[in-house]
Formats: sequence, structure tokens, C-alpha cells
Amino acid sequence: MKEYLPILVVFLFVLGFAVTNLVLAHLLGRHRNTRAKLMPYECGIDPVGSAHQRFSVRFYLVAMMFILFDIEAVFLLPWAVIFRSLSEKLSRPFVYAEMMVFLIVLLVGYIYVWKKGVFEWNRG
Repeated sequence: MKEYLPILVVFLFVLGFAVTNLVLAHLLGRHRNTRAKLMPYECGIDPVGSAHQRFSVRFYLVAMMFILFDIEAVFLLPWAVIFRSLSEKLSRPFVYAEMMVFLIVLLVGYIYVWKKGVFEWNRG
């Protein structure tokens, strides 16, 4: 438990800093609700139309693909950093083959969604 004490101190400092800023902003800040402040914010322009618009399913598919490949980077970068130390404990070909299997599975998934036309925005 002794080695976790610095983490606890930093956590308490950050929590105290955040609470202090929120309390000071509440006590010292102006509280005038104007028409502009109560209006919804939409990328710096006045909102037009209904907020309940339907998005194309392709938008969500591309978003899921982005998340998939973002997670790939989360696994690939730490593996590359510890590859040398990991290959000292296990055999180097095994460690390499393990990541190649992971990448091949992702490549097969990428080819599958490519063939399904997920990335073709111009298609009806």
C-alpha cells in the first residue's frame, strides 16, 4: 500500500483543485441567463431545423470502424514497446506470430467491410 500513496496524494490534489475551481466559479461568476446563453450551441452557428435528424447507417458503420482501428493501435503500440523484453521471456517467433494473428484477423475484418461497401459513400 505504501507505493500507492503518491498516486493517492496526486488524486486528492487534482480533486481539491477541481472542487476549488468549481466553487470559486460559482461564487464569483455572473449568473445572468440571456437569450443567447439559453440557446442551443451548434458548432458556432445558429441551429437550423429539428435536432432529431436521422443519420445514415453508414455514418455509424464508419464510426465503428474507426473505433476498431483505434483499439488496434491501443494494442499494437504497447506490444511494440515491450516486444524485446517480452521475447526474452517467451520465444521471439511466438510473440511475433501472436501479433500477426491479431493483425490478420483485423485485416480479414477490414476486407470484409470493404467488400460490403461500408466505405462507399456515393452508393445509394
